[in-house]
Order: sequence, then C-alpha cells, then structure tokens
Amino acid sequence: MKYDAIFFDLDGTVIDSLQDIADAVNHTMRHFGLKQWTAEALKPHLGWGVSTLMRRILPEAGEARREEILDFYRPYYAAHAGDKSRPFEGVVPMLERLKADGLALAILSNKPDAAVQPLARAYFSGLVDLSAGEREGVRRKPEPDMLRLAADALGVPLCRCLYAGDSEVDVDTAANAGIDCVCVSWGFRSRRQLLEAGAGAIIDTPWELVGIVEAE
Repeated sequence: MKYDAIFFDLDGTVIDSLQDIADAVNHTMRHFGLKQWTAEALKPHLGWGVSTLMRRILPEAGEARREEILDFYRPYYAAHAGDKSRPFEGVVPMLERLKADGLALAILSNKPDAAVQPLARAYFSGLVDLSAGEREGVRRKPEPDMLRLAADALGVPLCRCLYAGDSEVDVDTAANAGIDCVCVSWGFRSRRQLLEAGAGAIIDTPWELVGIVEAE
C-alpha cells in the first residue's frame, strides 16, 4: 500500500459533534447575555479551533472579553463534549478495517485536547494509536505541526501518511504538510465549498476511504 498511516480530523470527519458544540456555545452565550446561534449557522465558523470560533462569532468583543468567555466555555464544553456526539455511521467499521490492514491511525484536532481525549477513548479505544487536540506549544491546523509530531510519534515517514478531513482547514493542513488529502462530504462543509477550497478526492461514505487506501 502507498500509506503507512492515516490522520483524521475529529469534528465533522469521524464524530458528529455539531449539536454538542452548538449547545455549549449557546449555554455560554446565555450566561453572558449574548446572541444565540443555530447549529447550522455555526458550521462555517468551525474548524480553526475555539479561539477563532469566538473571534468570528463575536467580532466586536475585545480580546479580554473573549478570553473571559473562553474561560467559561472551555470547561463547560469539556464536561459535555460527549453528551450527544457520536461517530458517524460507518466510521468504526472503516477504522477496524484500516487497522486490520496494518495502518497506524491518529486523530488530530483543533478541539481542546481536554475534550479530544475522552471522545477518543469512548469511541475509538483500540482503534486509534494516537489522538491529539489543541495544546500549548503546538500550532493549530492548518499549520502542519500536529501532523509532523504524529508521524514522528508513530514512527512513520510523513510522506507515507494520508490526511482525512471535512473542511478547507484540512485541505490546507495536508497541503502545508506536503501529503495527500481526502475530504468527506458529510461534515461541516458542502461539496461545493470543498471543491472551492481545492479539495481533490471527496468521499460520500467512510467505506470509500478503505477502497482508496487498499487500491494503492
């Protein structure tokens, strides 16, 4: 096979987490007397991490105000990240097959690491070799740092890794790392948005990724 490892984005790629994110955002907004958001309206603002999310949905708030809001949001979301979030249909069988094929698997997310780890343990224990979220000292995607660190930790050349995601952030992350990218059509962006972002391969079901990997 062409690849030794596959890196997955988390939200919108392997886990349907939109409602938990929206619930946490709106709990936070209510606490501060701010505008409520529908889950659908939040979609375009997701993918860069929670700091960017708050900058985008609160453009008039100053940095100190946003930090106050983030200090409230982060622990609340970490405690409720798994209330409604579940793997997308077909994701677990896909991971089982890829694991059986001998591939190393990792989840790399801009979500805070405190929320990533419980979700990875709950739904992908024994399937994913490594999971990592936003943490101090590592630049967020689309910078390639997470991918390079994951490849080193797994002992595989970065050039033999494939990246799977659901947004322009993921397209750019793979490009910045110099590796192949597959985008999923069931996440936070439409097929049209993915194509406009420069996505090459776009899949409509998890099992299509198995076909791509095993065909190489």
